[in-house]
Amino acid sequence: MSNAAIALDRPDPATADRLETAATLALYGVAGTVVFSIAAAQILLTVAVGCWLALLLVRGERIAVPRFFWPLLAYAALTLASAAFSPDRLASFVDCKQLVLLAIVPLTYRLATGSRGTTLMTVLVSFAAAAAAVGIVQFGIFQYDNLHRRIQGTLGHYMTYSGVLMLVIGSALARVLFHDRDRTWSALVVPALVVAVAESLSRNAWVGVCVAAALLLSLKDFRLLAILPVIAAVLLAAAPGAITARVGSMFSRQDPTNRDRLAMLREGEHMIAAHPLAGVGPNMVLRVYPEYRDPDAVEAVNPHLHNVPLQIAAERGLPALAVWLWFIVRLTVDLARRFRAGRHRFLSAAALAAVAAMLSAGMFEYNFGDSEFLMLFLILITLPFAAEGSGAWRAPAAPAPLHVPPSRQ
Repeated sequence: MSNAAIALDRPDPATADRLETAATLALYGVAGTVVFSIAAAQILLTVAVGCWLALLLVRGERIAVPRFFWPLLAYAALTLASAAFSPDRLASFVDCKQLVLLAIVPLTYRLATGSRGTTLMTVLVSFAAAAAAVGIVQFGIFQYDNLHRRIQGTLGHYMTYSGVLMLVIGSALARVLFHDRDRTWSALVVPALVVAVAESLSRNAWVGVCVAAALLLSLKDFRLLAILPVIAAVLLAAAPGAITARVGSMFSRQDPTNRDRLAMLREGEHMIAAHPLAGVGPNMVLRVYPEYRDPDAVEAVNPHLHNVPLQIAAERGLPALAVWLWFIVRLTVDLARRFRAGRHRFLSAAALAAVAAMLSAGMFEYNFGDSEFLMLFLILITLPFAAEGSGAWRAPAAPAPLHVPPSRQ
């Protein structure tokens, strides 16, 4: 075999290293810009995926994934099956493009190895601090302080803004409680993040933050839970009237959004009863809503049912919901095992907080269907598995020297 042929069989270390560096930096950029611009985050994600795929080819690697990815893949397959039975297949299949974001899992698993996960968290918290500052300025100076004009940072919607900051609060608090160093910056940023989420007037994000904080405090020391109501009382006492009124509305059956969400539960039940296997189809809830609208509903139409499990079951069918629940259980069990074993406790705690926040806030908002939220959520839940380095490339071992026995005379 010629020397040229041998060279082609061997990966170029310099090229592979450059590809890995570029992909990793792009992934850092995705984590940072997702709190500012979905367009920038998706552009950087495209760059990261492109460099990652090239890296796989150059080094001859196989795609590695954590165990929780397989239920996600099954969920994607059932989503496509639901789209095939949709009353408007084209619209449903177009909506399925969001499934491409699931590539974030193997991407992060391969690239965020070792200490890179901690670096990514630092980038995320730093960008989120700037995003929180934008929202606080909007509330205090530009009067984004009512339900008709709410802070949204530079993102397109206040729900998205509060949702991604909710996830960052869990990550920053996990670092303060469980990381052995570099906790000061996160401790300084948490109050600003909490203020921004409070000023968003998004009650589902308030619930998510409280549940995530309660989980993290109990994991650290169950007695620390006593701090949470004290902090909540102080914040409520110092809060503007718009926030205190919004808190009071959470417990009022006369609040129109509360009534509308209760009506959505009944509407979702009717959709599921009519289409139990494949649902009404991805992106079809808005179209069929008038057909299932409850007499007590406030809004004439709604794009979704403001509840993650209900939305999945109504839109994609009960089998898709079962697989999604399998994903949540598999993920939670694996994260809890890693946390108890003391393996990357900060990242495991942050991922558990993200799951808790998503589930609790997801009882009142379809956050799992929000692209910005989903991108950040998938990164956070993958980091503890990636930190172990099991998805990283390892150079093949050098062949053992050929042993030639001594000749006998």
